[in-house]
Amino acid sequence: MKKIMFNERYGLESAVLNGRKTMTRRMVKLPMLPIVSNLDKMVDAEVGISTVNGKVMATLYGYNVEGRYPICDVTPHYQIGEEVAIAQSYEDLANSRFSKDLDMFDSPTTIKKAYCDKGWRNKMFVKAEHMPHRIRITNIGIEPLTQITNDDAMLEGVFKYDKPPLHHESDMYAPWPPYVKPYKNDTDNLKYFCEARWAFKHLINKVSGGYTWISNPWVWVYTFKLIK
Repeated sequence: MKKIMFNERYGLESAVLNGRKTMTRRMVKLPMLPIVSNLDKMVDAEVGISTVNGKVMATLYGYNVEGRYPICDVTPHYQIGEEVAIAQSYEDLANSRFSKDLDMFDSPTTIKKAYCDKGWRNKMFVKAEHMPHRIRITNIGIEPLTQITNDDAMLEGVFKYDKPPLHHESDMYAPWPPYVKPYKNDTDNLKYFCEARWAFKHLINKVSGGYTWISNPWVWVYTFKLIK
């Protein structure tokens, strides 16, 4: 079983677990081939089902004077229908109510002794089979990052206020809920936007780096549902 990580510093893991986030964008890994010189010409893509193995794949296309031509094929890390574990640190699990349901979490001391070198605080190293939560991939698309719509931005976990915050007459969208405090200086949390996609722009730049939106990479668009 594979696993997937959501950045809890910005409340994304909680957004998945409480059902507010049901979509995620992950950058497309492009093949290291001589086509690198053509990557800036990739302006179109089609997602289809491979006739070879029945799995989702996508073809990226460019345009020249002769029309559209294929540049490369890419495959997503996850597939439709696949069950994926939500990665959480062993420390979080050992201190949660779920730990009592798992034999390996007899006590925080036991699990810390076994995994303190890697997975105790770093969920990159945890084992998928030990994770209590799962999602199932229900759909896969591919597009440039900046093509995200306001509706999709909401599915990505953008927070919407019932009414505009104080002194923000039309700004009802925030990249994370008010109870998420990713910065030491609380004034940095005062980020409100008039459209959900602009809140997502701020969020993705924080999660993936300050120039992610401007670089506009091709991304896999995974739709999923929480099943456990």
